[in-house]
Amino acid sequence: MMQTFLKSYWKDIVMVNYEVPKQLLLPYLPFGTELDDFEGKYYISLVGFQFLKSSIFRVPIPFFGSFDEVNLRFYVKRKVGEEIRRGVVFISEIVPYRIVAFLANTLYKEHYSYAKMSSDIFIQNTEKAIWYRWQKNKIVFSIKAVFENEETEMLKNSHEAFIYEHYYGYTKLNDSQTWEYRVNHGSWNTNKLVNYQIVCDFKLLYGETFAFLNDQKPHSVYNAVGSAVSIDWEINKIKA
Repeated sequence: MMQTFLKSYWKDIVMVNYEVPKQLLLPYLPFGTELDDFEGKYYISLVGFQFLKSSIFRVPIPFFGSFDEVNLRFYVKRKVGEEIRRGVVFISEIVPYRIVAFLANTLYKEHYSYAKMSSDIFIQNTEKAIWYRWQKNKIVFSIKAVFENEETEMLKNSHEAFIYEHYYGYTKLNDSQTWEYRVNHGSWNTNKLVNYQIVCDFKLLYGETFAFLNDQKPHSVYNAVGSAVSIDWEINKIKA
């Protein structure tokens, strides 16, 4: 019987989305999946969010249960019978606790690393400002965006829905093995963008492959309010 491994609350999920060539993503593609596109175009997202009040098998995690995360991800899909499972693949996940990175890498074979991080969220009148910061080699990077504070429902079949509504995670173990896990949450309300500022050296953080993003304007910047989230314990191992 499938069990809920992790429960948490994800808050203020800011997505900075870039259009990228399909060929760039193919080396990272897990076995058994294919790239997911929106109207024939492919995207990668720089994501900042708050990971709050976490528990494992319903046991609260003391001291390390709430933190910020910044990740770089792209979008895939997998056909199982008549079902299309839409998911994400993480290229990098940065958190402020070494123990969290170690456990996530050990349990889910993901790509976590440690960095000093901080965040601020300011709500004033009709606007909400969100600011995520992280540091590498003494250089501070940031995602800073201002949104209207009023919540709106995500439009079905929109680009925004494409970015947010992928409910599986896929991890590439090697060229013939993939782990699949389910992420559970409802459709999120969003806030309309007012303005943004991104400070990120993609080459330094993610390698030469992504250096061109330093000079590329994001396709879009979105914020979802967030909700309670659970991750199923049973991991489906996809093999050749």
